[in-house]
Amino acid sequence: MRSRRLLLSALVVLTASASACRKSQAQGTASAADCILMEDGWGQDGSVPVTVDVVAEGLEVPWGVAFLPGGDGDALITERPGRVRLLRGGQLQPGAVATLPLAANGEGGLLGIAAHPDFATNRWFYLYVTTEADGKAQNRVERWTLSPDGTSATFERVIFGNIPSAKYHDGGRLRFGPDGMLYVGTGDSRDPDLSQDVKSPAGKLLRLTPDGAVPQDNPFPNSPAFLLGVRNTQGFDWKDPATLYLTDHGPSGETMRFGHDEVNVVKAGDNLGWPGIYSCETQGGRITPSLTFDDAAPPGGAAVYTGTAIPEWKGSLLVGTLKSQHLHRVEFDAREPRRVAKHEVYLRNTWGRLRDVLMGPDGHLYVTTSNCDGRGECGPRKDLLLRVRR
Repeated sequence: MRSRRLLLSALVVLTASASACRKSQAQGTASAADCILMEDGWGQDGSVPVTVDVVAEGLEVPWGVAFLPGGDGDALITERPGRVRLLRGGQLQPGAVATLPLAANGEGGLLGIAAHPDFATNRWFYLYVTTEADGKAQNRVERWTLSPDGTSATFERVIFGNIPSAKYHDGGRLRFGPDGMLYVGTGDSRDPDLSQDVKSPAGKLLRLTPDGAVPQDNPFPNSPAFLLGVRNTQGFDWKDPATLYLTDHGPSGETMRFGHDEVNVVKAGDNLGWPGIYSCETQGGRITPSLTFDDAAPPGGAAVYTGTAIPEWKGSLLVGTLKSQHLHRVEFDAREPRRVAKHEVYLRNTWGRLRDVLMGPDGHLYVTTSNCDGRGECGPRKDLLLRVRR
């Protein structure tokens, strides 16, 4: 019965997709009603010359980076097999700050990391971890305390658990927002219907207090959900305090659909529509992406460029991609906030798979590679932390 329902859903989706995408191609704009669909490739090469420095090497699937306050560029880096590493004085320290037991397979493991806004005082940082509870794998958010010398860390507690886990679609990105709340990107754990279930934390962008409670001003009463209808986000950042850019993975065969990763402009309470719509489809009460690609990228981390070293990038969204192996810059129209004014490709096929993307305290963009995750070419230098500058 379920397979019949999925097949009927696929036929409806494919019909709607053809109509919506024709509209996108004709208008070439992006708004709540239409979007830019790239049917062939990723776009033109970037016009701004950039330089890439290797900051650290010898990493194994560095999934998340958290720069620490103090102005010296120290950072904690998660490695998906379960290690937290310390970057100090520009040098990757040999030992692990912490090693976590995991119930990991596929895309799970030790994923995102975020430092508390008052880290200088409390030394707290947060981890998104795939672990086991009651004999079943789950994702959860843990809080840890970094030692005064930065060389070790102590588990404090689980602040939010019972996030469904699967071999694929585990989400994992953590970021503190400008409101001081912790935002958690989750995947649908290969059960697309969970993305529309406000009672499930799967397929969402969650918003929590630093202690893991549900903020009273969340858009859905008594729910940690900030956004619904997400398939598998690994990247989001803030345009302004009320508006986020969020990337999402398109389908890889569900209901006969493939590709169409997304760049979205969203606000509290929005519904990205998965699994009911995808690509450039439109539907009442659902968000149509601003930019989508026929082929699977798929997107990793994302960051708004706030530095001055590359003034042409100011305010743009920079997105790392995995399979397509490039850094994508998206510039939005100042008058039409959901509309893409320009997008272009950097680092095309030069550094391999790119995972996390974030701004550093020095005003430069930082990117991690993910070539040792079983899907890339893991060379003798293993995975890298890169700095992108003029």
